[in-house]
Amino acid sequence: MESSLLVATVYLMTMIIAVPLSARLGLGSVLGYLVAGIVIGPILGLAGSEGEMADLQHFAEFGVVMMLFLIGLELEPRTLWQMRKRLIGLAGMQILGTVAALALVSMLLNQSWQIAVTLGMILSLSSTAIVLQTLSEKQLMQTAGGRSAFAVLLTQDIAVIPMIALMPLLATRIVPGAEGEAHGGADFMHALPGWGAALVTLGAVAAVILIGQYLIRPLFRYVHAARLNELDTALALLIVVGIASLMESVGLSPALGTFLAGVMLAGSEFRHDLEGQIAPFKGLLLGLFFITVGAGMNFQILFERPVTVIGITVVLIAIKAAILHGIARVTGLQGRDRTLFTLSLAQAGEFGFVLLSYAVSLAILPRALAQGFLLVIALTMLATPLLFILSDYISRRLAEERVADIPDVIEEQQPIIIAGVGRFGQVVNRLVTMSGFQTTVLDHDLEVIQLMRRFGFKGYFGDPTRPEILTAAGIDKAQVIVAALDDPDANLRLVRYAKEKRPDITVIARARDRVTVFQLYDAGADHIVREAFDSSLRAGRYVLEEAGLSPYEASELERIYYQMDRAHLRQLAQVWKPGVPLDQNAEYVQLSRNLNSQLEAALVERFSHGPSAAPLNEDEDDDDDDGDEAPEHGLSQPKARPRAGLVGARASD
Repeated sequence: MESSLLVATVYLMTMIIAVPLSARLGLGSVLGYLVAGIVIGPILGLAGSEGEMADLQHFAEFGVVMMLFLIGLELEPRTLWQMRKRLIGLAGMQILGTVAALALVSMLLNQSWQIAVTLGMILSLSSTAIVLQTLSEKQLMQTAGGRSAFAVLLTQDIAVIPMIALMPLLATRIVPGAEGEAHGGADFMHALPGWGAALVTLGAVAAVILIGQYLIRPLFRYVHAARLNELDTALALLIVVGIASLMESVGLSPALGTFLAGVMLAGSEFRHDLEGQIAPFKGLLLGLFFITVGAGMNFQILFERPVTVIGITVVLIAIKAAILHGIARVTGLQGRDRTLFTLSLAQAGEFGFVLLSYAVSLAILPRALAQGFLLVIALTMLATPLLFILSDYISRRLAEERVADIPDVIEEQQPIIIAGVGRFGQVVNRLVTMSGFQTTVLDHDLEVIQLMRRFGFKGYFGDPTRPEILTAAGIDKAQVIVAALDDPDANLRLVRYAKEKRPDITVIARARDRVTVFQLYDAGADHIVREAFDSSLRAGRYVLEEAGLSPYEASELERIYYQMDRAHLRQLAQVWKPGVPLDQNAEYVQLSRNLNSQLEAALVERFSHGPSAAPLNEDEDDDDDDGDEAPEHGLSQPKARPRAGLVGARASD
């Protein structure tokens, strides 16, 4: 007991220390877990005995099962049906192509065809746990490359079933008793005839679908009526554990069973509750799984044969990447999506550990060969976060090369330049052009420009931060430039250059948050618009109306908040310090607290004498165009002559 507690303490402490450090270095959590496992295992020897590590790894593998359940909750059956071409075509090409290529290489290295095919099947699989975790962390699941990678991973998990069924046909002899161990308690399946085993398998899958569709929902309502959170958690765990046990008892993948159950519950009203209950367990167990992978790496083989092991690892990644790249080209993936798809799946997977053990039990693979490939699989998994970093680098280079393409020839120079026509800039452009004014629109995304043209709006492809592009757009004669680029750093560079080139030009800049506002203000932007501020204010006004205030009262409170917040932002800009986080700037924090108190007092005071009171500082609206629908200016530079926007430091502000 004391030993188990000590091992648990070591693993948890390692998680807490290593993973935040890895995340801060931009390496992602997965690499942090793997490195942590290597430190406490092969390096320090604190990972526990071999038996304890094996038990812990079997337990931690449940994180993969939970992850597939949560993924299933995000996919309704209709969505899964829409993915059928990817699941069958895309993933089918990857699995068959990789098995064939690796089997051919193995046979060229004088391995028997049974060993070659077995290794091809084992190494054709990729790491569902690492890839999906990393795609989720980097918010790449919704990209074309991420969706294609997910389709391949899902099909690979399903393909484990026929692989397990095929391996006994490749065996020359079977070690007594080993097969039952490998199947996790599915011994009775071997006593059945082929048609009987097939019926049992189909029955288990049908049972999972029926349970998910008809049993879990009324059961959840019954348990939820008790109003005890711990029972909701217990039921969520029961669903996952129970279905996994059912699938394992008939020799099927537990991950496949929980995935199907998740799909059946995707449209349930309890979906989000289930996600909330399962997610913490999934994250913790996945982290534990990655640590055990790192801790279980046998570096003795690496030290004895470094060239062989590293060479096989590199060749394996290269072969899989080449096949994936070819498939990506055939299926039409472009640019960054092709790079992501190619490099994210180029490793071997955690199911490889299971299949290697099973192949040894069937005497297909010699134990020594299996030990070596266990290390190769672990090394490829360890390299996966580095492959994602390489993917990011290649994607950035592709983007830079694309931006460096020959820009459009700008035929006309207008007094208004709009740089960036994403979800922000396009609204500005439509309002201005439909009001009768002419604009010159620039964007570094060719697809966005082409889309604009299809809808009848004129725009030019080119990087607005490049001086020659701005010169061609007419910055020397323009009156106004709107800096509306998605990238805050690029937007800041644009503002600085525009003000250096033309100090008299009016710059209206888009800001993501307060820190960006202060940076743009320091760069000389005349008007700064926080992109979500005005819509948030409007939503707040609706809340006040629904809470019982009249439309006039809610509108007045919105106006007061709007005016005072702009004025306060000017004061906060004076104490802002570049490079210092806001919560670590004591002067900023204190001033912010004081200004918040003033704002609260002003809002409370406005209707303290009843709603019939006259509008506050009504006389000040004469020279200010800031009505309820006016665009919100985060800051405006002080001008000698009043103008639209936050101008000067008036008494009311």
